Amino acid sequence: MEKTLEITAPSDREIVVVRDFDAPRRLVFDCMTKPDLLRRWMLGPPGWTMPVCEIDLRVGGAYRYVWHGENGEEMGMGGVYQEVAPPDRLVATELFDGAEDPSLVTSELVEHGGRTTLTTSILYPSKAVRDAMLATDMAAGMEAGYARLDALLAA
Repeated sequence: MEKTLEITAPSDREIVVVRDFDAPRRLVFDCMTKPDLLRRWMLGPPGWTMPVCEIDLRVGGAYRYVWHGENGEEMGMGGVYQEVAPPDRLVATELFDGAEDPSLVTSELVEHGGRTTLTTSILYPSKAVRDAMLATDMAAGMEAGYARLDALLAA
């Protein structure tokens, strides 16, 4: 079955991303929250690595990711967990290096017959930031990561 990433903008500051996975939600949640698993799929474009993946998975705990590109590029981001309810829900702030104000990311996982629907809502600090994100290759980058996650979940 072809998997598709659905992206909508239900409000002037929000993007919602929906994607299905052929795996139970507990496994999908683990892949989203365990550094050894995250490093295997959340990599962005081909050739990128994630040398820093630190997660303190508790309310008030912080996370930090840093990616390196094959041409020397570097991108980093981090945030603080606001809600941790395995395997159903994860809420955290998200602040990319160089950005001024964090976004709020809510991930909800719903399982139906061994398949999981991941709904990720990103609330940006302004319409301008949301529009700037929509203008990027965000969808392609997310789908590339989710395709790697599909392979990891199948392994």
